[in-house]
Amino acid sequence: MNFEDFIISPRNFRTENWQIGAGITKEIKEDSIVLLFVSDYRGANGDAEVQDFSGIRNEFYKLSQLDFEIPIVDLGDLVSGKSVQDSHYILQEVLSACHYKRAIPVIVGGSNDFAFSLFSALNFHTKSINYTQISNIISLKQGEMINEHTFLSKIFGAKTFSIKNYHHLGYQKHLNEADSVRLIKEVEFDIIRLAEMMNSTEKTEPFFRKADLVTVNCDAIESFGEPFSINPQVNGLNRREICAYMKEIGLSENLKSVGIFNYNIYSENQLNHQLLAQMIWYLIEGINIQRSHPKERHYEVFYVLVDDRQYAFKRDTFSNLWYFGEDENIENCVPCSRKDFDDAKKGWLNARLTKI
Repeated sequence: MNFEDFIISPRNFRTENWQIGAGITKEIKEDSIVLLFVSDYRGANGDAEVQDFSGIRNEFYKLSQLDFEIPIVDLGDLVSGKSVQDSHYILQEVLSACHYKRAIPVIVGGSNDFAFSLFSALNFHTKSINYTQISNIISLKQGEMINEHTFLSKIFGAKTFSIKNYHHLGYQKHLNEADSVRLIKEVEFDIIRLAEMMNSTEKTEPFFRKADLVTVNCDAIESFGEPFSINPQVNGLNRREICAYMKEIGLSENLKSVGIFNYNIYSENQLNHQLLAQMIWYLIEGINIQRSHPKERHYEVFYVLVDDRQYAFKRDTFSNLWYFGEDENIENCVPCSRKDFDDAKKGWLNARLTKI
């Protein structure tokens, strides 16, 4: 597929040598980070006219590139298809081209249903996907058309899709149908309330550690003044918290695809542009840190007795991260937190650790 027909190349910005924009290229490279901006909001009852992302780019390009070694590509702006399905198809083709080159695509903008495209394209290259979503809404509505209310049920219901784990973080009880929350719990997927994510990433870091795909619904971020998202909420993760979580996303050992959806691309507020630009920056910082970690790892093993039964916890001596399980292959152990280990020593074992 000739991407020139579907992508508008970004214009050049004047930057200094120390700024991240000085090293950005416009063609997909192997093992790179690829940014692509999307304007199609029809899945959230919006429109699909191509928008100007120069305000966001201007804020992003002038941030520091530090000692980042991974190439950064700004592919440009995706031209919406005649229908929502066309846009999904075009995006999946671009995503697939990224995966073939082991690049990590970061899709910015578009409605939350484009998570379906990210999952579909990744599923073609990777089986048993670990998917983590930050969103204030859990919607499992059924419907023929794909939109932000039906995409999750389509992922769960597709016979050709292979999902290993799903973690839903940041839901707010007063915004959700009780049946959707109950159903997620019944199938033993993890569901975490907003209150459990605030102030610290320690408790929810394990849900990012092995994630292949992470999507962020900007509706889960609080808005003040001009809306940050297309469905603005007064309650949500604050600016510092979402940047900390973006870094955690980048630190995932298996990360292959990221989506930041439902951003208010019609905003002219410079502070909104700054926040989104810094979210992308912290994601990139996390990816660079993870790539610098040594491949060989060593683990300390700790045994804990709970109700006269012995359980094993492991601590990565390099990262100080914790795992649950005795298997010699760390991939078969469950990521957990230091608090899970401390609670086990007190006689309480988190049910999440033993459900597999």
